[in-house]
Amino acid sequence: MSNLLTYAYDIKHYQLTGPAWIDSERYEIVAKLPAGATKAQVRLMMQSLLMERFHLAIHHESKEMPMYDLVVAKGGSKLKEWVEQPAPADGAVKPAPGAPDGLPKFSLGKDGYPALPPGTGMMMMNGKARRQGRETMTDFASWLSSQSGRPVSDTTGLKGKYDISIYWAADSGRAAPPNADGIASEPEDTGPTLFGALQEQLGLKLESKKGPVDTIVVDRLEKAPIDN
Repeated sequence: MSNLLTYAYDIKHYQLTGPAWIDSERYEIVAKLPAGATKAQVRLMMQSLLMERFHLAIHHESKEMPMYDLVVAKGGSKLKEWVEQPAPADGAVKPAPGAPDGLPKFSLGKDGYPALPPGTGMMMMNGKARRQGRETMTDFASWLSSQSGRPVSDTTGLKGKYDISIYWAADSGRAAPPNADGIASEPEDTGPTLFGALQEQLGLKLESKKGPVDTIVVDRLEKAPIDN
């Protein structure tokens, strides 16, 4: 349910306040969309569905929250602006290397992190993650917001579209479980954290601050939907 609510209102999970069960109850939705419906229109349709079938009632509330500014680190940005390559003369789309029928093939590279074909998004294997894409800093800040669980504002001043590739250890910095004597060992250095990778690989960093965030509070929501 929390996924349905965050999708319907185009918000992050930290912007949602509701009963605890919204993070555990699952629902199957089968629906037909009008041809040509936009994402914004589909979100409105989902809001209507939740109101009609689950008797959803909400209100907006501004809350003071920790947040981040995405800034250029000391030493400058290491990003390369993306330049669109001309399409093949015959117009054919060539499959990625080693990927029959154009389907991406994922494996670990020599550095121990997932090796991805260009523009394939994000992949995690054995606690190692890599993400790459071609996007603006606004879009990248939105992704960082999902990863960090805090609002992230783009204040880099970088206005172009960039080729972004970043890798990090998803488990880096986590404490190891206690041993047989009940003593927890020091966290194992498994690789760069996402914060460290931002600065070392991209020349960017996140600076902490606090500020008001628009949130949605669930006032009413039935666990069982009414019949079709």
